[in-house]
Amino acid sequence: MSLARKIPWTVKYRPRRVDEVADQEEAKELFIKWIDSWLRGRPEKRAALLYGPPGSGKNSLVEAVANERGLELLEMNASDYRRSSDIERVAKLSARGGSLTRARGKIVVLDEVDGISTAADLGALESILDLVRSSSHPVVLIANDPWDPKLRDLRDACLMIEFRRLTKTVVKRVLGAICSSEKLVCEDDALDFIAERSEGDLRSAINDLEAVGEGFGRVTLSSAKALLRARDRDLNIFEVVRKILMSKYAWQAREASTQTDASPDELLRWIHENLPRQAQDPEDLWRAYEALSRADVYLSRIVKSGSWDLLAYAVDLMTAGVALSIKNYQYKFKWVKYSFPETLRLVARTREARQVREDLAKLIASHLKCSTSTAKSEVIPLMKVIFDSNPRYSARLALGLNMSESMVRYLSERNGDAIVKLVEELRRELAKTGAERRGSATVPGAQQAPVLSKKPARGKPGGSASRGLDSFSKSSRG
Repeated sequence: MSLARKIPWTVKYRPRRVDEVADQEEAKELFIKWIDSWLRGRPEKRAALLYGPPGSGKNSLVEAVANERGLELLEMNASDYRRSSDIERVAKLSARGGSLTRARGKIVVLDEVDGISTAADLGALESILDLVRSSSHPVVLIANDPWDPKLRDLRDACLMIEFRRLTKTVVKRVLGAICSSEKLVCEDDALDFIAERSEGDLRSAINDLEAVGEGFGRVTLSSAKALLRARDRDLNIFEVVRKILMSKYAWQAREASTQTDASPDELLRWIHENLPRQAQDPEDLWRAYEALSRADVYLSRIVKSGSWDLLAYAVDLMTAGVALSIKNYQYKFKWVKYSFPETLRLVARTREARQVREDLAKLIASHLKCSTSTAKSEVIPLMKVIFDSNPRYSARLALGLNMSESMVRYLSERNGDAIVKLVEELRRELAKTGAERRGSATVPGAQQAPVLSKKPARGKPGGSASRGLDSFSKSSRG
């Protein structure tokens, strides 16, 4: 067997030119325009995030463009370089240096960025962001699913380029071309079967074709069915929603819901957000939302009663019920662009503010001896009025309660910076007053002034129990 026959077909038939990359015309146009803007020195975004299902051509397009433009590729798998020090040492330094082999520069590629864990890989995402800001070469990030909240900052810093799942027709066309090149006898039904089974993953389809061809010497439907087993494939959430809304049969919609890790409540939000984009017929939309609302009722009853046996009804309604409600085929199978649910986006955006509110409620509750719910519903709204209308008094409150800067800015966006400065002035004045009192206490015959105590005096008449802002207020009045 020759060396050429030993090369895996996924490598042997990898595209060398952009026009050899299967389909993805919109992604090609966006990516080439972005790379050319880098070569001219005027990129709008310093990095591009290529996302889409496995085997849709993300890596192939980057390699084809690099080959055509004469650029060197520096590739890293982000899931293998998990520590921030690894990314800084290899990617960051290489991105700043010039190309060793080609004159026009290089492309820095980080693959599988969605595989990085914020807990286990502490600092890795921050290092990638730093790389994007400081690199003198284009940075390409690749992910299957970029919609994880941890990647929000990366999404904001990158040009987002979507790769769609390849159609069965496109996959079959590529497989047929490979059969012709290899002079391999292939039945049309067998290519249909392999293309259908791949679910748009061209890489897996080529691997299957190679396995059947080399195992049997020809590709027939019987040999393909004998050798290849069905795959359990996880889809990203966009594809799951599309599969549900485009399902012809109830079992297809139910099966699609098992191909994601999203919770039923999260899946319902995704369907709710994108349903009007797919079901544009008013009657279809009415029927679909009727099914979706009933699913929501079941989910809320599960939360209240703990009756998890209702979950099956909720899932059936939000998947099969919605899918079978869309009867107008003019819109049902039309490709439309889906979007991330605004409710989930709002939750992610306000997570920090909600945490500050929670911490502030605990602080207030500990001083007023009330519950945190009372602090949230009754005290914090009043404090917002005070902080918006009286910065000087608010600064005294903030110092007395030992609030953080984020708490001050949460209570007043308008006066937050001014109140923080006033708090710093009060702290310096308190420190100066305390130093003067300690100095006067060391002079013989000087009148003894009360010293700011760290702990309140107990059981002594006239003992000062005040400290901090209270002490400052009393001394200033005296």
